[in-house]
Amino acid sequence: MDKNDSNGQWLAQAARALGFISPHKGLLAAISLLTLLVAALGALEPLAMKYIFDKLGTGLYGGLALGVGMLIALNLLREAFGGLSNWLAWRIRLDVNKGLLEATVTRLHHLPMTYHREETVGGIMTKLDRGVNGFVGAISDIAFNVFPSVVYLVISLIIMFNLDATLSFIVLFFAPLPAIIGMWAADEQTRRERSLVDKWTRIFSRFNEVLTGILTVKSFAAEEAEKERFMSGVRSANRMVLRGVGVDTGVGAAKNLIGILAKVCALGVGGYLVMKQEITAGTLVAFLGYAAGLFGPVQGLTGVYQTIRKASVSLGIIFSIIDANDHMSDAPHARPVKALSGEVVFEGVSFAYNETRPILTGIDLHVRPGECVALVGPSGAGKSTLAALLQRLHDPTGGSIRIDGVDLRDMRQRSLRERIGVVSQDALLFNDTVRNNIAYGRPEAAADEITEAAKAANAHNFIMRLPQGYDTVIGERGGLLSAGERQRLSIARALIKDPPILILDEATSSLDAESEMYVQDALERVMQGRTTFVIAHRLSTVVGADRILVLKDGAIIETGSHAELVTSGGYYSTLVECQSRGLLVTAA
Repeated sequence: MDKNDSNGQWLAQAARALGFISPHKGLLAAISLLTLLVAALGALEPLAMKYIFDKLGTGLYGGLALGVGMLIALNLLREAFGGLSNWLAWRIRLDVNKGLLEATVTRLHHLPMTYHREETVGGIMTKLDRGVNGFVGAISDIAFNVFPSVVYLVISLIIMFNLDATLSFIVLFFAPLPAIIGMWAADEQTRRERSLVDKWTRIFSRFNEVLTGILTVKSFAAEEAEKERFMSGVRSANRMVLRGVGVDTGVGAAKNLIGILAKVCALGVGGYLVMKQEITAGTLVAFLGYAAGLFGPVQGLTGVYQTIRKASVSLGIIFSIIDANDHMSDAPHARPVKALSGEVVFEGVSFAYNETRPILTGIDLHVRPGECVALVGPSGAGKSTLAALLQRLHDPTGGSIRIDGVDLRDMRQRSLRERIGVVSQDALLFNDTVRNNIAYGRPEAAADEITEAAKAANAHNFIMRLPQGYDTVIGERGGLLSAGERQRLSIARALIKDPPILILDEATSSLDAESEMYVQDALERVMQGRTTFVIAHRLSTVVGADRILVLKDGAIIETGSHAELVTSGGYYSTLVECQSRGLLVTAA
């Protein structure tokens, strides 16, 4: 991308970003007025110093007292107006930060599963943090530091030229040099910022994976290796930061030296003019005050270019999330889903994550309301993918799926998923109370409804044995509960939605025999009167299904009841034999 394209992209992004700032026009106007007052008061201070020094030789104590009083009043007013301006600026900053977070988090929640498969959780969190905070910091710098600097410069230059044009031209000769140095350093700083974002994204992506899978890390005694991997990345990023600090320090030192050189030249020439009595000592003191105050704003303005370039990196991160492709958004004509009887039809359904790897091919299936259908087959056969398509977590690449005769693409996704209950192998529970975890899909549920759902899921008794019963906080991912207890809570959570369609995805595969007995008993009650899809590798859990579908290589190769499939001598009977081997005792 050439420089013109880059600048055009930045301007387009900046125009969009202003939409987050425009609601605060009134506060911005108030801050602008306060800024003008603060800058004007700051510009008057050297004049007060001039007045004091000019009165020193007169012997008039009243003039000295008046000058000192002017200085005190100017500083008190400046601090009062500056403090109020800063408080208002932080109000805007926090509101803009909230607006950006709301926009990006909302987008992340609505983006399809394909986006979340490609982006790691740690990477997304790092981008979100650095993008939003980087942009808000840059905008705050431009809006609340640059504008006051410009106002101060204008007022100061007018007064300086009124005091002495010769000294003013000497100082102005040096003024553009910091800007030239700043622009020279900006490209390197932008490249460094992008590299740092990428590096920290990779570091925390891996770190998030490690913390999520800490049991695996400990099982393989890989704690030290993972710690060293993390710290190696941190050291590498820190070296990049230190190299940048070295460059920035050198750039800052060069700017400071130019400011010092300007003041020394002004002092030398001004001292000569005082000795020739062409200007007063008070005028020289005032001028040196302006020269000292001038290069602070000048250096601030020279940093605007670097700030804008850094802001462009942050905006790129923010809009990469907001503009991420969402091919799963609701169609304009999509309708909310109301009551469902639970009739499900797959017609010629195919699906693939990419063209080279088809997951499902030509699936035809008609499930009657209230029917229990089991899906079995080897790993990778497409069982969980079929369930994901039913929830419209993905769209089929071919064919269509209908519920009660309506294509899923004509339904609003949120209302569709509200009417589908899901119990998965590793259901996510939150570090919250039992009550809130059960009511997650229906936060407005009454206490007695939560209790009834827990009883139906065989969970009420163990919940009442917890320290605070339904108000017990169960730890991250429900870590304070056993696997069977977590699974029964997830059943209660699915049940409280009273869904007409239920998906049980390996709901008992990770449980011991006793826990499975409790969970299976709960599931049998929950399945009554609901269209149910049972995904299982353990065939003992699907024996009672109305119909069993055998999937292999993305296609349905057999269908029938357990008894029919066992006697047919096909793939299913082979699976039954494999799982029964070693458990059947042959008479001697």
